[in-house]
Amino acid sequence: MPEDLIDAQISPPGQLDILSKYEINKLTDDSRGPQYQLFRNCSLAVLNCGNYMDDGKELLEKYADFDISVIPTERAVKLSVKNAPASAFVDGKMIRGIAEHLFAVLRDIIYVSSEITGDPRYDLVSPQGVTDAVFHILRNAGTFEQSRHPRLVVCWGGHSISREEYDYTKKVGYELALRHLDICTGCGPGAMKGPMKGATIGHAKQRVRDGQYLGITEPGIIAAEAPNPIVNELVIMPDIEKRLEAFVRTGHGVLVFPGGAGTAEEILYLLGILLQEENREQPFPLIFTGPASAAEYFIRIDQFIASTLGDAARSRYQIIIDDPVEVARQMAIGVEKVQEYRKATGDAYYFNWQLKISPEFQRPFAPTHKNMRELALHTNQAPHLLAANLRRAFSGIVSGNVKDEGIREVEKHGCYELHGEKQLMHSMDILLRSFVEQHRMKLPGKVYNPCYRIISGETA
Repeated sequence: MPEDLIDAQISPPGQLDILSKYEINKLTDDSRGPQYQLFRNCSLAVLNCGNYMDDGKELLEKYADFDISVIPTERAVKLSVKNAPASAFVDGKMIRGIAEHLFAVLRDIIYVSSEITGDPRYDLVSPQGVTDAVFHILRNAGTFEQSRHPRLVVCWGGHSISREEYDYTKKVGYELALRHLDICTGCGPGAMKGPMKGATIGHAKQRVRDGQYLGITEPGIIAAEAPNPIVNELVIMPDIEKRLEAFVRTGHGVLVFPGGAGTAEEILYLLGILLQEENREQPFPLIFTGPASAAEYFIRIDQFIASTLGDAARSRYQIIIDDPVEVARQMAIGVEKVQEYRKATGDAYYFNWQLKISPEFQRPFAPTHKNMRELALHTNQAPHLLAANLRRAFSGIVSGNVKDEGIREVEKHGCYELHGEKQLMHSMDILLRSFVEQHRMKLPGKVYNPCYRIISGETA
């Protein structure tokens, strides 16, 4: 066997270490069923932690011989891995944090398949049914702590950023932790790892021993954004829409660091929700921030939002450049307002039940060539609906750049085509070109080969 591959058996390090016979048999049987390939691919991504690779297709091809299986024991289950990346081990033993993440994959992939998707109690068509499913997945993962006051800050941003931007995210995370705030990210590298890394020092100085470093991901993106080792709670949602809902339901505020199309998707998702009339009075701190060198990124984002969603959307966020202390101060003030609002309205601190999320933001979007071509990209609709469709467009671009399935679709059928209103499409083109110029979108080889083609017209 090559030196960079290892075979091993791993015992559960926590949540799945005490199981009934029924649970043992169900986990074992379900892991061999239709969800096996998904279970395998997500497990491989977790084991690849620390080995930078932002292409899901490349990862699966590199470790084509990797295999994982569930082994029943008298009291629990073990996991058997074959041809696993050696970087997940130290002296032949799997790193504990990676082992925890590996069992989180088993827990979430199999739980969602057996207890959510096929259960008639969960109406995954209605908004409330989707929200209930998101809640149950998070609760099953042990994410909630009823006695904990609001302090979870969601940090969004690119997984491939400059060293200067990465160092800035660490400074912000440090300042947040000094103010007793916790961190939630998409759990990958770059702007998702930096805030957590900085927060570990801030929490240590404040003697915070129960700091939460929550990572929320989904199967399509996990290979490009493998969970970083600081994540102490990993949750894998079934799709990008439920992942985004999990962020805004559990978080008490959002920070946006520099990123690319994926970060733009997240911004549009949240702004679309905040633009809904039912959410007008709800406090939700949203701050865009980065070092001075990232100012151009946020200028372009702000211009795009102004030209598409208008001033109502711009009023829902602040832009603070090159000032980690002020970012943390403003976020702490915002989170305090969230706590006051939740207390006054009787809503839970750990899950935002009152936030209105319409079906347009919950319905899974499959970025097929047909679906991308038929997106309603025009201003003759409510701003929150336009935000939902723009979010879908950026989601497709992310898929075509980093997700295994999306990359293969583009290779097979050519670029996605985006049709829409002339001025709107012009604004979108300017933003995407700026991502390319700033090296914020993937460059295969030395020549940029976009996975999309913008086609504008006078009408939608």
